[in-house]
Amino acid sequence: MRGLGRREASVAGAIVALGVVLAVVSPGFFARDNLTDLFLANVPVLIMGLGMTLVILTSHIDISVGSLFALCAVASGVLAKAGVPMPLVGAGACVIGVLAGIVNGSLVAFLRIPSIVVTLAMMIALREGLRWATEGAWIQDLPASYQWLGMPAAVYPLVVLASVLVLQAGFGWALGNLSVGRAVYATGSSHSAARLAGLPVEMMTVGVFAVSGALVAIAAVLNSVRFNQIPSNTGLGLELKVIAAVVVGGTAISGGRGSAFGTLLGVILLSAIGPALTFLGVSAYWERAIHGLIILAAVAIDAVRPELHARVARA
Repeated sequence: MRGLGRREASVAGAIVALGVVLAVVSPGFFARDNLTDLFLANVPVLIMGLGMTLVILTSHIDISVGSLFALCAVASGVLAKAGVPMPLVGAGACVIGVLAGIVNGSLVAFLRIPSIVVTLAMMIALREGLRWATEGAWIQDLPASYQWLGMPAAVYPLVVLASVLVLQAGFGWALGNLSVGRAVYATGSSHSAARLAGLPVEMMTVGVFAVSGALVAIAAVLNSVRFNQIPSNTGLGLELKVIAAVVVGGTAISGGRGSAFGTLLGVILLSAIGPALTFLGVSAYWERAIHGLIILAAVAIDAVRPELHARVARA
């Protein structure tokens, strides 16, 4: 296994430093119930972050994931209320996610429309379409088989934790060891060079958007089963949290550099800041300001790094 990159090491160091401060000043932060709540609240960001990592690694971006999250969540609730078995509810949500990803990826790959334009249009279309279809009403009276996936509430967090660990390890291993993982990095580093090397750049683009859509659907279902109703406007602003975690974790916004483990570290750091401020007695209003400074620093580092490397090479 490769060692930590500089960005990953710095994020890991920040997490450790924050943990030490909390352990000394407010050890209650590490209470089991608080950590469980914090983990479950950020499961969507963890899972969606893996898909977003793939998209950004190929030098694209997807800002429609929050709206797709809402669509998949509402669709899963509607299917469950109709008496559809839970395995098929999950499969139905994944089909919706994959189809949306294929549409996004195809428009980007074959029509050469910038991904931010395509996904901005998709974000608005899905959000407004869902608002029209539901008339703003929440999905209520969900069946018992839907709640906690039909499991005891105490067992559900353990199952989700195991699932997240498997996904994290699988994506990390695939990116580092499989040819498709190397193709993702090559595509993001240079589309033209990847084409000259014989890589199917267009299909890679469609593929990463489709995988991201499937992961959005999984995250939506796992999050929705925690509650007895599903807001039609769920997922508002979620795309910003996901993109921020991926970028802070070391994935270059220009593509070609990053890792699944770095994304995990980014999620941990950003998700811990808000609750940590509360436990430290600092106003929670500072959370977004701190997030903004961290993101700005991460993007600035990516911007100046190529110039620094060039100067070192000329020296």
